[in-house]
Amino acid sequence: MSPHRRRRMLSGRRHRSPRPQTGPVRPPTARRASMVAVQLLVLVLFAALTARMWYMQVPQAEHYRELALASHTQKLIQPAVRGRILDSSGRPLVTNRTELTVTADFHTLLNQDDDGAAVLRKVAKLVELPYEKLSGRVRLCGPETGRPCWQGSPYQPIPLAEDVDPRVALQIMERKSEFPGISAQQMAVREYPHDELAAQMLGYLQPITQEEFEAREDLRAEFSGVDRVGRGGVEAVYDERLRGDSGTRILSVSSQGDVSGVLKDAPSEPGMHLVTHIDTGVQQIVEDALESAVEGAQAQGKPTDSGAAVVLDVRTGGVVAMASRPTYNPEVWNGGIDAETYDRLLSEDAAEPLVSRALQGQFPPGSTFKPTTLAAAVESGSPLHGAYSCPGSIGLAGRSWQNFAGGGYGTIDLHKAIVVSCNTVFYKLGDEMYHDYKRNGAKQGGKDPVSAMAHGFGYGKPTGIDLPHESSGRVPDRAWKHEYWKDTREHSCKMAKKGYDDEEPAQAAYLERLAREHCLDGDRWRAGDAINRAIGQGDMLLTPLQLARAYAAIANGGTVYEPRVGRAFLSADGERVDEIEPVKAGELPMDDRTLKYIQRALTQVPKEGTAAGAFGGFPQGEVSVAGKTGTATMQNREDSAWFASYAPADDPQFAVVVLIPQAGTGGAAAAPVARKIYEGIYGFSATGGDEQDGGAPSGPALPSGAPPSKLPDVRADGSVDQLDDH
Repeated sequence: MSPHRRRRMLSGRRHRSPRPQTGPVRPPTARRASMVAVQLLVLVLFAALTARMWYMQVPQAEHYRELALASHTQKLIQPAVRGRILDSSGRPLVTNRTELTVTADFHTLLNQDDDGAAVLRKVAKLVELPYEKLSGRVRLCGPETGRPCWQGSPYQPIPLAEDVDPRVALQIMERKSEFPGISAQQMAVREYPHDELAAQMLGYLQPITQEEFEAREDLRAEFSGVDRVGRGGVEAVYDERLRGDSGTRILSVSSQGDVSGVLKDAPSEPGMHLVTHIDTGVQQIVEDALESAVEGAQAQGKPTDSGAAVVLDVRTGGVVAMASRPTYNPEVWNGGIDAETYDRLLSEDAAEPLVSRALQGQFPPGSTFKPTTLAAAVESGSPLHGAYSCPGSIGLAGRSWQNFAGGGYGTIDLHKAIVVSCNTVFYKLGDEMYHDYKRNGAKQGGKDPVSAMAHGFGYGKPTGIDLPHESSGRVPDRAWKHEYWKDTREHSCKMAKKGYDDEEPAQAAYLERLAREHCLDGDRWRAGDAINRAIGQGDMLLTPLQLARAYAAIANGGTVYEPRVGRAFLSADGERVDEIEPVKAGELPMDDRTLKYIQRALTQVPKEGTAAGAFGGFPQGEVSVAGKTGTATMQNREDSAWFASYAPADDPQFAVVVLIPQAGTGGAAAAPVARKIYEGIYGFSATGGDEQDGGAPSGPALPSGAPPSKLPDVRADGSVDQLDDH
């Protein structure tokens, strides 16, 4: 291209006319508004950023500091020393001891190729225990899992071997690479200086379960891997106060795992000591007397395999002693329980030693219920000082009702009816109250007189004792029978139609007839039900503890207390004392003259009535005993023996109740046990004289004849100053 033409083309581009605009031209004010909006947006974003930075650096500074340190710190929970359980004089019932324990981390074992089998075999050889036992201990418990197994959380260290030799623990800690997931640490375990004594009252400890751990996030801050919680007795009821507060130590850890310092150290707060109303000496006397009675009944060919006894302080409701046979040693729970022992504790063949008959066993009370019937009859209009017929048998409700052994006493008063335990007098009273209530039931507010009086005595509901798993007993009446019929009618109708092919013909016919009657009109409250209940038979059920509380109320003038095992809490340094005050649950619903009448009658039972044989030679002049025998019958079982009592009769202090199932009559089997208990409390010999007369006691268990009025003191060094004499 020529230079001339290039210049012409450039000149044409330079002078080309501009292309005309097709859109509107934005005015200057619009452009300024857009700029302002952009500036405002920038300012808002900058302010938000500034506020966020301030929030993270000031209010949340500590939070983010902890997060920053999290990967470089180690939090250790320091378990608190669990409080001791003491008797009323400060003598130890449950203490602590420290032992070296080899533990396993469940998840570390699970992540190994063989689920930790190889390392467990090494540990088993080292601690000289079977591999099968250790592998069982790291297995998590489930519905189909046998024992042993781990009941606690899989996030806690699982104890494998307890009380190991320090040299063994040192080998494990020094050779961690050979024992992945295995550790050794100090562990506090419960110690029972009296072995089986008061086992069901004291309870035991077990690991916290995974369900509990997940349900309560606060537990993660309270529990270390080897902590335990109460699972029975006062250990469970007062667990929080016994356990104390765990401490926390936060360590600074380098990337190599070395501890470089302590960032935070909050020491643990020891648990409080629980002082109970239990007297160790009286408890031992009760357990020995009960065991001797059960063995004696078995030697006579009786099918008894259990028994229960209760001693209450009638002035406070305090449980001075409470025993149940058979029993067990709570130390079996330490470190996990093996399958054989666990099965035995629940075995019917071993008579279920884990069950406390004193507050869970339910039996017809027999004639020990007669004071309740007497009070109900008098409150309903029967004359307190009237004359009553006591024939050998009586016809009521279309059948004949027999006196015990068929004997009669002619015309007697209610006083003698209690002393000689005349059934026919009380049968008649029960029948009369049944028909009177049937005619005038609306006046009683829905409850017949006996039912109302029984509930006033505290029967038919838990006593409120500070122990778990208490049975309620049963007071049968119209309302109860209707509910029972609704719950069982379907089964009764089915069995009435199907029959009982696995029974003997006569027994099968009897059971089939009962099932048919119950199916058709089992909700009817009949005269026979009321007559049976009047002497504590039929569907009436009580626990020994309920009966003891009722007789304690008779003794103290009518106040019904909630029984209490715990008396006070003492801090580990002795600076704090928290007493557990007695709780009044009610008053016996009878007037004073009726109550005094019953008291006088009960005083004569051990002197000239049904318990006179058991108390022959007992020094009634020094300590007068008031009581009532009872012989309870249950279908397909031998007679069960009761004796309910209190002493001294003129100034009551203790209520004592004894039950020996399937052992015979109350006067022959239960009253002698109560006598031994009173002899031990007051220091009398078996013949009523001193030790030279052949008596066993070396002195009274309670020299003052009463529980101690003072509480033991905690010394400056943490030991307990026991009361020498009270």
